[in-house]
Amino acid sequence: MTAIKHALQRDIFTPNDERLLSIVNVCKAGKKKKNCFLCATVTTERPVQVKMVKVKKSDKGDFYKRQIAWALRDLAVVDAKDAIKENPEFDLHFEKIYKWVASSTAEKNAFISCIWKLNQRYLRKKIDFVNVSSQLLEESVPSGENQSVTGGDEEVVDVYQELNAREEQDIEIMMEGCECAISNAEAFAERLSRELQVLDGANIQSIMASEKQVNILMKLLDEALKEVDQIELKLSSYEEMLQSVKEQMDQISESNHLIHLSNTNNVKLLSEIEFLVNHMDLAKGHIKALQEGDLASSRGIEACTNAADALLQCMNVALRPGHDMLLAVKQQQQRFSDLREHFARRLANHLNNVFVQQGHDQSSTLAQHSAELALPNHHPFHRDLLRYAKLMEWLKSTDYGKYEGLTKNYMDYLSRLYEREIKDFFEVAKIKMTGTTKESKKFGLHGSSGKLTGSTSSLNKLSVQSSGNRRSQSSSLLDMGNMSASDLDVADRTKFDKIFEQVLSELEPLCLAEQDFISKFFKLQQHQSMPGTMTEAEDLDGGTLSRQHAVGTPLPVSSEKDMIRQMMIKIFRCIEPELNNLIALGDKIDSFNSLYMLVKMSHHVWTAQNVDPASFLSTTLGNVLVTVKRNFDKCISNQIRQMEEVKISKKSKVGILPFVAEFEEFAGLAESIFKNAERRGDLDKAYTKLIRGVFVNVEKVANESQKTPRDVVMMENFHHIFATLSRLKISCLEAEKKEAKQKYTDHLQSYVIYSLGQPLEKLNHFFEGVEARVAQGIREEEVSYQLAFNKQELRKVIKEYPGKEVKKGLDNLYKKVDKHLCEEENLLQVVWHSMQDEFIRQYKHFEGLIARCYPGSGVTMEFTIQDILDYCSSIAQSH
Repeated sequence: MTAIKHALQRDIFTPNDERLLSIVNVCKAGKKKKNCFLCATVTTERPVQVKMVKVKKSDKGDFYKRQIAWALRDLAVVDAKDAIKENPEFDLHFEKIYKWVASSTAEKNAFISCIWKLNQRYLRKKIDFVNVSSQLLEESVPSGENQSVTGGDEEVVDVYQELNAREEQDIEIMMEGCECAISNAEAFAERLSRELQVLDGANIQSIMASEKQVNILMKLLDEALKEVDQIELKLSSYEEMLQSVKEQMDQISESNHLIHLSNTNNVKLLSEIEFLVNHMDLAKGHIKALQEGDLASSRGIEACTNAADALLQCMNVALRPGHDMLLAVKQQQQRFSDLREHFARRLANHLNNVFVQQGHDQSSTLAQHSAELALPNHHPFHRDLLRYAKLMEWLKSTDYGKYEGLTKNYMDYLSRLYEREIKDFFEVAKIKMTGTTKESKKFGLHGSSGKLTGSTSSLNKLSVQSSGNRRSQSSSLLDMGNMSASDLDVADRTKFDKIFEQVLSELEPLCLAEQDFISKFFKLQQHQSMPGTMTEAEDLDGGTLSRQHAVGTPLPVSSEKDMIRQMMIKIFRCIEPELNNLIALGDKIDSFNSLYMLVKMSHHVWTAQNVDPASFLSTTLGNVLVTVKRNFDKCISNQIRQMEEVKISKKSKVGILPFVAEFEEFAGLAESIFKNAERRGDLDKAYTKLIRGVFVNVEKVANESQKTPRDVVMMENFHHIFATLSRLKISCLEAEKKEAKQKYTDHLQSYVIYSLGQPLEKLNHFFEGVEARVAQGIREEEVSYQLAFNKQELRKVIKEYPGKEVKKGLDNLYKKVDKHLCEEENLLQVVWHSMQDEFIRQYKHFEGLIARCYPGSGVTMEFTIQDILDYCSSIAQSH
């Protein structure tokens, strides 16, 4: 063992800077005796790493190789199996348990003892030792091969203080000066002692010499103090002489200060007078413009605007302290106040007249637009009023009460004007949607002007009539909630889409232009300072806007945006109800219109939100979009509900179910409508609900079908669904497409297998019995000894099915399949080909059973695979 240990140390561990402490010759328990060595090692470099290495002799030579190594810290338990009896077996618990059998108990104990010592020294007793003799663990001095565990590792390091670089340098210099420092240490020590005594004497003499120098320094300081006293006496005499000169200079300085102060006061007084004259003097031309200026002409408006700005500057001049005490200033301020009141009153009256006149002028143009789907253009009106924008800003800053009154009047006049225009506009749109006069009466429109009256009752009546007409078309067809193309063709839907888009396209620029005008005319787009007192606001129905702050308090931008939105709501309060009525009409005409409206409305909402998410247009269209989305969801729910109510005829074959065909129509139309739409997610959710309803109800109808087999109903309809989804390529329905294909395939196979059991019924029953016997445990070659399945019985069954009978059975099967399948899906040849393949598969299966169960009997079928192919081809061509 010593020679092996030496060889392992030299060949394996020394190249890896490791020291071998103990080895044991082992083999795995319970297996073939393949010996190997377990070695306990430590690294020669610090920090010390303790490992356990498995070493195995190579199969191709007389050398050893390192197979696997474990870190000793990963060892959890050492199990010696028995602490009393000698037992060479032991277990090591790493990540898994390794069971070993040592070549001898002594080797096992020596190895475990080494592990225990390494655990004590390096791992601080982390390993558990189980079934190990306490005498073995308490052994303090190891013996034998494990003696090296403590030999070189128990050394004690002396504690010493290391010399620094300065000390090392001094010692080297001192030793270089003494040749005998190394050869004769005693002589070196005596020399050092003598030099130390010399240094002590020099230190004492230095101390005595410094005391004399101190005494000399003290004498010099005394002489210096005497000189300082003499200098102070001379300075005192000089100070007394200059005192009289100082008093005379102070009198001269005070006189100069009084002269300078007088000049300064005169300059300031002149500056104040010039300030008041320059800032509080209003030109006569401005006064005349404010009192008599023409507010109708562009030149007069410009003159009044300049005069109002000048007046505002004079009134807002920042007076200095004390100015308001002057009588002239008070009189001038009163004059300015009177001018402001007079001009504000003139301006408010004139603008009110402009609002009224413009409303009458705009009303006269309504007749021109009554027959065409277009809203009147308010741009000329806005252009004329924007000339007064700066005057409105002046009025807002100087007299907020009149400014608020103008705002209320503008909203009142314009709201009535816009209400007439918008209602006429929507009535024209409804007439165009319903078509001719006869159709208009059908939808509740009558009169030469096309007024929409009784809309709610008429639309409800329309819904009942439309529903009744659809149900009367065919009691066996599924009513898909006005989805039938017989009610409105594609051209009618396209016409509705264009009309609805034109309505939104007319409303959007109208609202944006009015909002832009309000922002510019009433100056609501930036911070403003509003003089006046606190005013109580009424709500929108009362007409005024909101509470305003006192003089000089700026209006926040958010409040100004709220004012614009409130004014727009008051002016266009009829837009949202009219849009909802139009949407209701479109939904009653054809529920498919909800798809068009959802796409168009979503696009316009998205556009409006990109411009201003909080604007009136964005909010209003968003509210209407909720209604459109609700109608769309209702349409989908009605379709699913009506799928569930479908009834099929008991006398005719089912074929493609109506709601399957109508889902194809819906999906095709929806894909064309929602192409590149913003709200594609809504359609995807609807698809998921509809396709689930279609799947469930197809299976429901198939289960209820009496005339047509269930597999045929499932096969044909799921084939149609799969073809539809494959053609339309709807990404959200990929899983349903795969499911439809799987259902189609499964039911096709089921129908084929079920149908093929009939042409060769007795032969099928015979071989089913054969397979049952084999399944019970009878060997295949012994089946022919069974009385009911012997060779004679087999020949008897085969003779009943000559080629002529097989062809006749297949021909009857073809006719039956033809009766089951519908013509529109055209699956007859597909099913017949599948039946041919299945029949051939059964034929091969029967041939295989005959070959295995009746070997050497010479029994064969009376027709071949080629005969089957010829029969199937001939039958298909004859029909």
